[in-house]
Order: sequence, then structure tokens, then C-alpha cells
Amino acid sequence: MATSDKTRRIGSVRILSHSSDPFEDRSQAGRLLAEELAAYKGKEPVVLGIPRGGIVVARELAESLGGSLDVVLAHKLGTPGQAELAMGSVSESGKVFLNENVVDSAHVSADYIEAEKNRQLAQMRRRIEQIRKVRPKVSLKGRIAIVTDDGVATGATTQAAFWAVAMEQPEKIVAAIPVGPADTIVRLAEFVDEMVCLRAPPLFYAVGQFYARFNAIEDEDMLRILAARYKQKN
Repeated sequence: MATSDKTRRIGSVRILSHSSDPFEDRSQAGRLLAEELAAYKGKEPVVLGIPRGGIVVARELAESLGGSLDVVLAHKLGTPGQAELAMGSVSESGKVFLNENVVDSAHVSADYIEAEKNRQLAQMRRRIEQIRKVRPKVSLKGRIAIVTDDGVATGATTQAAFWAVAMEQPEKIVAAIPVGPADTIVRLAEFVDEMVCLRAPPLFYAVGQFYARFNAIEDEDMLRILAARYKQKN
């Protein structure tokens, strides 16, 4: 059964700078975000990284704030004929969130939604199995959920992640984004309770241009980070 919504959250937005200066690496970006989110230290937040680059940022946040570290696994559901337009998302559990405004305006059929859900779940399955072997899923119900990545461009993947997190009924959803275009950041803020973005440069081409070191993060790196933090907390 799908969860649907025609409304959006009214989130607060903090854009700290419009600088184009690059971060040293993802770890530095995570430490800088942790300074801005220091109010959550001691409140046992769950820090959720969007794979794969987001897991490095999330590690720094979780360690600084004393929170649990996990990933948010969600794929957007593409709209027929407009693959980049998200009509909803599917979480790792198979739960579907639908943006009814998009579904209605695009006249999307139930059969198409089911087929798209199954297609996206099939793509996620291998990653889900790998991750949950080293890091059992953390329940978000009633918790403060901090969602992060190494940056956003179009925001479609990030939006799907926010929707997936919202379905788990956390007390609060906080978005922690190192860098992204200002218009994307403001639009995404409508789906969370609080949005913190360190830098929204005026000219934005790709996330990698704002990192001096932007090495590829492999699945093995992500699994190692998750396993290490899980052992620390248990």
C-alpha cells in the first residue's frame, strides 16, 4: 500500500554562504556541518547517509554528535516520459510514497506505479543485502533523523530519501547538505523540518567541483564505515 501526500512540510532553511571555495574533502564537510548542528549533540540522532559519498559525511556527523549511523536506501519513481521527474519513492522495505500532484497531472496508472516500484527495488536488492549484513536497520520512529549527502545537484535522489525517511515517522527530519544550488536547496527544504546548507554557490555545475579531493567511494568503503561505527555503538 502506498503512502501519498498532496502537501509539503514547511521547513526552515539556513544557507550559511554563497562561497564557491572547495572543501578539502567529504570529511571536512561533515565536520563543518556538525558544528552547525551542535544543538543535536546528546539527543541521540540517527544520521543517515545517502550512498555512497554521503556515508563519509554522515560518519563525521554521527561521531561529532554521538548519534547512530545508518544509510537511507531509497530510489525515486520516475514519471512516464519524464524520467528525471520524481512521482514518488520506494524505500528498502518496499514502501511507496507517491506525490499525488505529479501522479494526477501525469495521469499515471496503478499498473505503471507497481512496475516502476518493482524495477527500482530490483536495482536496490543487492545493496540492501550487503548493507544489512553489517549494519541492521535503525528504527527512525520518534527519533531525530539527520539526512546528509556530499552535495545535491538536481535533488531528485535527495527528495526520494526525504520521502522514504518521512514514512518511518521520525520526530524530526533535518537535512544537512554541504553544497548545492540555492534554488534546489530551497525547494528541498519544503520536505523537511530543518535544512542546513553550508554553501550555495552562484555557478553550480557538479558536486565534485566543490571538493579538492573527491575520490570515488566504493561499496566496500561504505560497508567498512558502517561496520566500524556499528561496533563502536554496540
